[in-house]
Amino acid sequence: MNDNPKNFGIIGVAGYIAIRHLHAIKETGNNLLASLDKFDSVGRIDSYFPESDFFVEFERFDRHFDKLKRTGTKIDYVSICSPNYLHDSHIRFALRHQAEAICEKPIVLNPWNIDALQEIENETGRNIYTVLQLRLHPKLLELREKIKNGPKGKVYDVDLSYITSRGNWYSISWKGDIQKSGGVATNIGIHFFDMLSWIFGAAKNNIVHISEPHKAAGYLELENARVRWFLSLDYNDIPKKIRECGKRTFRSITVNGEEIEFSEGFADLHTQTYKEILAGKGFGLKDARQSVETAYIIRNLKPVGLQGDYHPILKSIL
Repeated sequence: MNDNPKNFGIIGVAGYIAIRHLHAIKETGNNLLASLDKFDSVGRIDSYFPESDFFVEFERFDRHFDKLKRTGTKIDYVSICSPNYLHDSHIRFALRHQAEAICEKPIVLNPWNIDALQEIENETGRNIYTVLQLRLHPKLLELREKIKNGPKGKVYDVDLSYITSRGNWYSISWKGDIQKSGGVATNIGIHFFDMLSWIFGAAKNNIVHISEPHKAAGYLELENARVRWFLSLDYNDIPKKIRECGKRTFRSITVNGEEIEFSEGFADLHTQTYKEILAGKGFGLKDARQSVETAYIIRNLKPVGLQGDYHPILKSIL
């Protein structure tokens, strides 16, 4: 049991990823005092914090924070699970209320937003954390150590494939609006780009082969890796043998032809992230910068088509 529980607020509590944050707050022995979402189908809160105050209007949520402060109750952390394009604003809200921010990825959509947030972080003395849970995955920690302790200067050949099929709703939601989500490479690729640069070093070159509303592919040259990547929301892009097994998601990363299996072990990574943050060891703006810059460049590059060193899966789908 936590002898010194912290008080949390959460923005975007109806969202898909919010359940992991609710679980993490509960598992680390802390309190959720207030939650916000424009959608009111949030019965999930009852399984974790039924006494939490809930708001559908940001203005009333803001006023409630002020009321709590004036009555001597401090909100220590604000967890942010809102749409990508609102992250910057909601982080600022947290810091204005003298709370620490815990924000889902992408922490922001543009590199210059990180610079501005760094200034606010310095001014307020409060920290901005982000969720980079793949850095805590045992198999990926093992891979990083292997690369780190391998031959100096070695460059590895990496193929990344991630296909997570989505229905027609996706295009209608904010996720289908590139101005709000950053597009498919940002929305489903940001954590992979972070993981790859964390393991293989900073980006040196970036080429985009295709960029469509539901799929993107390119070549990313890192300090110690040549990466061919493919990201898709299209069910038909999933290899036939995987579809025949009834699966709607396909994830594969190979390093020099060797498959890195990390399908398991995701269940408690958000809770582990919270434990690190509460111990003052969470991932911050500096950690997030490389993947935000990479995704921003990908979003703004002109696709070159099927030329050069492109992902092999493109031969079968185009």
